[in-house]
Amino acid sequence: MLLEFHRSARDPWVVLAIFGELDMAGAPRLRQAVVGEVAGGNNRLVLDLSAVDFIDSVGLGTVVGALRRVRAHDGDLILVCSEPRILRVFEMCDLDRVFEIHADVDSAVEATGRV
Repeated sequence: MLLEFHRSARDPWVVLAIFGELDMAGAPRLRQAVVGEVAGGNNRLVLDLSAVDFIDSVGLGTVVGALRRVRAHDGDLILVCSEPRILRVFEMCDLDRVFEIHADVDSAVEATGRV
């Protein structure tokens, strides 16, 4: 399955809603999207994983790489994950301690309040 994105702005955040499988095939597209956003001056990103059907180790690595990239540019990255199967992957890898994870985009954007 192809990985698709929908981009929206929630000032000062850019939300990338991801659809499909975040695996070895789709991970490069996510990396390119994050690189493009940061290059365009958008260093506060919300990755909405609500519609992700599957994530593997390459996908996880890409999400971690995205966090490193935005933080290297004095930004931040927040995850939205409402799917228990996907959230469990982050918990099993202790990445729930690394990422700020919310159940929906609204709560992610409102709770952060960081500018």
